[in-house]
Amino acid sequence: MENTCPSFYPGQDICIASPLSKKKQPTHQHPRFSRKDLWEKSGHWQNYMEDMFMVKSGREPSEGCHHATKAEETSEETEEGLYGLKPMNCPGHCLVFDSTPKSYRDLPIRLADFSPLHRNEASGALSGLTRVRRFHQDDAHIFCTEQQIGSEITSCLSFVDRVYNAFKFPHYDLTLSTRPDSNFIGSIAEWDNAENALKQALEATQRPWSIKPGDGAFYGPKIDIMVKDSSGKSHQTATIQLDFQLPQRFQLNYVDENDQTQTPVIVHRAILGSIERMMAILIEHTQGKWPLWLSPRQCAVIPVAAPFADYAKSVAAALSVDKDGSQERYYVDAKGSSRDRFGKLIRQAQLERYNFILVVGQQEMDSATVNVRTREGKVLGAMSVEQVRTMFNTLTEQYE
Repeated sequence: MENTCPSFYPGQDICIASPLSKKKQPTHQHPRFSRKDLWEKSGHWQNYMEDMFMVKSGREPSEGCHHATKAEETSEETEEGLYGLKPMNCPGHCLVFDSTPKSYRDLPIRLADFSPLHRNEASGALSGLTRVRRFHQDDAHIFCTEQQIGSEITSCLSFVDRVYNAFKFPHYDLTLSTRPDSNFIGSIAEWDNAENALKQALEATQRPWSIKPGDGAFYGPKIDIMVKDSSGKSHQTATIQLDFQLPQRFQLNYVDENDQTQTPVIVHRAILGSIERMMAILIEHTQGKWPLWLSPRQCAVIPVAAPFADYAKSVAAALSVDKDGSQERYYVDAKGSSRDRFGKLIRQAQLERYNFILVVGQQEMDSATVNVRTREGKVLGAMSVEQVRTMFNTLTEQYE
């Protein structure tokens, strides 16, 4: 199933991270679990089965078969089907690619999927949001020619840099994870070719990078991004993987400019990685004080007394949408009730960490303005609604 890219942040309409992505990319949500033969074809069954969850029919044996032999049980299991919950999206995207004939003019083809993934992590490895068994990932696969590998990897690395600079991460490290000593698919020559392509892309960034020998995925080498948050902790987040194996296993092909059949290459990429893990990292990194463009509580409008509650609601409604009122833009809440005192409302809004608190009373209502103060308590003074909207737009464009 194909749909348009989801809005990950308020008021934005593109994949991954609001205005951070310059390209729109269709998302495909394929089934959450697939037959065993798909995972055998991809190599996951042979190399990743211990980290997968299995699903099989819950039907009881037929009457008169209470003492079925092992062979009969295996036959019934095969007939009914043994399924695996998907730990990653690449096999499904291979099926999507293979659903129609492809020409070199169609490449690169970029497919994304935000649906849940399931991995049977060891119980001792589970840790809050940073390592869970069910998670979401900004998972994408780029099907390209060998000649396009360099530009696509460079584009992915540029995307990583843009996103992580916007998050204000003080530092991140690039590491190249190479062929495992065992449990890998493909020839050593193919792995060497893939690793050399990633090395060239890393050199082009002019950033320092290191090698993690033997830490690649079973189907190909990868570039891992290690992020240091504001407290100095390191986390593995983004990954960019080069894969010559799955296209061969799924017999994917396209017709080149000489009318010859060729096999594409897959670039696996996730910029945020696990959304849950990235949320945990960002919570610690910001200490819960989200920048305006990411904040779930961006602005609170508080009347000094009950008679000004309607004006507070009108201000909140005006700021919540674009200037022309075409779409929701910011999260703005009108606070206040006859039971709550003004001071209590201010204090509550500060504890809830609204980025801005707008105070309205008789003077503000008469002059069609608001009195602006920041989350830290700094008073910015009287502004019109349009001036506040302009300030919000500027901060959003600057990822502040």
